[in-house]
Amino acid sequence: MTEPVRRYDVLVVGAGPAGLAAARAAASHGARVGLVDAQPRAGGQVWRHDVRRGMPAMARRAFAALAAPGVDWLPGTQAVLAQPGWLLADGPRGALQLHYRALVLATGARELLLPFPGWTLPGVTGAGGAQALAKQGWPLRGKRVLVAGSGPLLLAAAATLRAHGAQLLGIHEQAPLHALRDFALRLPRWPGKALQALALRTRLAGVAYRAGSVVVAAHGDDVLREVEIDGPRGRARLACDQLAVGYGLVPDTGLAELLGCRLEAAGRHRRVAADALLRTSVDGVFAAGEALGIGGRDCARIEGAMAGHVAAGAEAPARALSARRRHARAFAGLLHETFALDPRIHALARPGTLVCRCEDVPLGALADLPDARDAKLASRCGMGACQGRICGTALAELGVCRPEASSDGGRRPPLFPVRLAALAESFTHDPQEKRP
Repeated sequence: MTEPVRRYDVLVVGAGPAGLAAARAAASHGARVGLVDAQPRAGGQVWRHDVRRGMPAMARRAFAALAAPGVDWLPGTQAVLAQPGWLLADGPRGALQLHYRALVLATGARELLLPFPGWTLPGVTGAGGAQALAKQGWPLRGKRVLVAGSGPLLLAAAATLRAHGAQLLGIHEQAPLHALRDFALRLPRWPGKALQALALRTRLAGVAYRAGSVVVAAHGDDVLREVEIDGPRGRARLACDQLAVGYGLVPDTGLAELLGCRLEAAGRHRRVAADALLRTSVDGVFAAGEALGIGGRDCARIEGAMAGHVAAGAEAPARALSARRRHARAFAGLLHETFALDPRIHALARPGTLVCRCEDVPLGALADLPDARDAKLASRCGMGACQGRICGTALAELGVCRPEASSDGGRRPPLFPVRLAALAESFTHDPQEKRP
């Protein structure tokens, strides 16, 4: 029988590049480490298992953390309640009480999806979502696919879709051509990134890449039939079977909010605030990777290692990585500058455009509501299956019903929908322990 109460020196939440690096670093100092992830396999989005192509070599090396001495790997396990020193998680083993001396938040990011007319049609997904579906075996061979939005994720998603047999009609990047030229001129400062970009463009040889081009509408009856594009030469319609459109990523701060960690502004969104050694405002809680602001895989690996070292009580090896972290974060700053969203994207949604797909709430229903709490009370926006993870992020980007304006003090537990049995089980073990 699985022990329902577990205690660790260091607990890491998230098994992407940052979490794997944190677990390995902490275990290298003899710490007992718990590594938790909601997915059945480690790797996060960037190293999601591909049913046809397997794992890249870098991911296989990172996965060595799962077999490191002292690491307890808990796949398919979702943290649902939290307070300093204690998490309740639910998974295939049932409810687990996870106690820790130090906690590393490597919770990653969510894709930014923005509403536009027709975005709820079957056949329209996020760029990252399409990439994840392809890796899990979603049939794409022969389908006409258009990739659009902003940022390097478009290239990575397009390369994956093509490798799985999609007929790519083009990549439409909203950033203007002059911004992309400036980006290319500054890229040699990060030779590894330049090589990655070159490798992706090689894999996408023959695929048109259009700058300053925005999807303004999707058209169809019961499924997607056409995409309307606004580019430097005006508007045009293109017949296609699938549209993969995404506008980058935003930090996943939900667990940090439950724990009371201080957040700070990251453009129109928020990220976890941390000091130079990745300590948050809550004692014993550290953060790494995208939760600190979108920085990419390399930045996540460096910060994960730093957080793991410090969480295990070893500051010296973390400080030794500080210069590499600054260099990686500088590249992240260049990305944010280059791929800042064109204001016309924020104006695509009309009053009748659905913004909350779970509860069928149009943008016009939220026009006079000041914050997310009022939006829930008046329209149920954010109360559906995704619990505001899509519409809440989109509305924050649009500057409508911003969550930080709410008077209820932020996110409330549980973090995710949870079985009532799991909550009941959590109160039947170890009654002397402090409860959430």
